[in-house]
Amino acid sequence: MLQNQFRIEPALETDAQSLAELRVIAMRPSLEAVGRFDPDRARNRFLSAFVAADTKVIYRDNALAGFFVVRDRDDHLYLDHLYIDPKYQGTGMGRGIVDLIMADARARQMPIRLMALNGSPANGFYQSCGFEMTDQDDLDTQYIWHP
Repeated sequence: MLQNQFRIEPALETDAQSLAELRVIAMRPSLEAVGRFDPDRARNRFLSAFVAADTKVIYRDNALAGFFVVRDRDDHLYLDHLYIDPKYQGTGMGRGIVDLIMADARARQMPIRLMALNGSPANGFYQSCGFEMTDQDDLDTQYIWHP
């Protein structure tokens, strides 16, 4: 999907609840697959760390299509969240967002780090984007991408 088929806007404080709901919808299949789906926990984990300044909202045809959170760290960018509404998954929107984040990281000469739930299709997606696994525990796999 080309960037001109979606638009990105800074999140507002008032977006928190709708983004938390989208997170629950997007994560549900992966969390159910590992027996850990708890919508309240998924919602509250996001809301407890929500910072509008770090969050960008993705719209397609004026509909909420997804969001992402990139946190600046001293030595890397941390892609804390990237969720695409299931009806837009597989359209290239996620890849387009990752490409934009990578372009920013490349310009700043900073790696990108992220974490994905074990068993989630997100692992294959991030690997296909060039991320390399750095660590894994019982729940999550950590990745890095170097410019």
